[in-house]
Amino acid sequence: MDMNSFSPMMPTSPLSMINQVKFEDEPDLKDLFITVDEPESHVTTIETFITYRIITKTSRGEFDSSEFEVRRRYQDFLWLKERLEEAHPTLIIPPLPEKFIVKGMVERFNDDFIETRRKALHKFLNRIADHPTLTFNEDFKVFLTAQAWELSSHKKQGPGLLSRMGQTVRAVALSMRGVKSRPEEFMEMNNFIETFSQKINLIDKISQRIYKEEREYFDEMKEYGPIHILWSASEEDLADTLKGVASCIDKCCKATEKRMSGLSEALLPVVHEYVLYSEMLMGVMKRRDQIQAELDSKVEALTSKKADTDLLTEEIGKLEDKVECANNALKADWERWKQNMQNDIKSAFTDMAEENIHYYEQCLATWESFLTSQTDLHLEEASEDKS
Repeated sequence: MDMNSFSPMMPTSPLSMINQVKFEDEPDLKDLFITVDEPESHVTTIETFITYRIITKTSRGEFDSSEFEVRRRYQDFLWLKERLEEAHPTLIIPPLPEKFIVKGMVERFNDDFIETRRKALHKFLNRIADHPTLTFNEDFKVFLTAQAWELSSHKKQGPGLLSRMGQTVRAVALSMRGVKSRPEEFMEMNNFIETFSQKINLIDKISQRIYKEEREYFDEMKEYGPIHILWSASEEDLADTLKGVASCIDKCCKATEKRMSGLSEALLPVVHEYVLYSEMLMGVMKRRDQIQAELDSKVEALTSKKADTDLLTEEIGKLEDKVECANNALKADWERWKQNMQNDIKSAFTDMAEENIHYYEQCLATWESFLTSQTDLHLEEASEDKS
């Protein structure tokens, strides 16, 4: 990619075409379609960054038009995520892909990295669009429809720096204080999250290791085909056999490459997304505990009569409502998230298992066909010798 120009990387967007078909054929099933495509590199005197085209098609009445096209950079996605967390502290916000690649696996502006991020950002927005509450968030609507200067203006209307710092200090103080009596259902939820986090992180590490070993195996196997071709040039009697072996290796290489593609595109992103979800869930639990801790501190102050009792009573009433709303929101979202998680992971592993079965059947058939042909050839030669 030429980093010194503004260059679209995907002139034709299959996703846009798919969404167009869905939008026209199934208007009653879904009323908001979002596509993230066409990454572009931007180089300024200060920084280099990537923007992505976002196309939104909708039949919702609260939108001024049925189609919008904007460009957004990663920082804009990050802003949206933070605004959603502020507005819905105990809803499970879909995770964003990490800003930086860990351990320098690929360069930041490597084409593969950009494509992987594009897919993750596309999933992030569509997860929000499919959420029964988040999809109607006003900041989400602005993100999808506002031009760059309008979005910048809207961002300035959010909480000021000092306000955000004050909220952060208070949240840290409450989290340090902790909650005295977390309800049993949230204790179970927290235990589930901790166990899930350990297991999904382990699966992520194992999956990454399998992919790395598969890549090493593939790179090594690619060298054997040409070696057998060279060998056949110096062994006249074995030439056909050696060329047949080289052909089998080549077919197995192609099958291996396809399986690796399935692993990197189908399984690894799903597993890693839920690693990020596990971190997000821990944050949700902390925010729920902070709301309850604030209520507990007011109740404690009222009990010890450290402040105006009438004022405290009023504040406690509001906080009790806030805690109840937060708890109900989390409980409803929790069941929805668990169902989606189970379906996603089950589907990813089932698809991967089917892919593996097909791979081994394909390689086995390749070698069986070759061995059968060699056996038939030997039988023909033996028959000719006898005659």
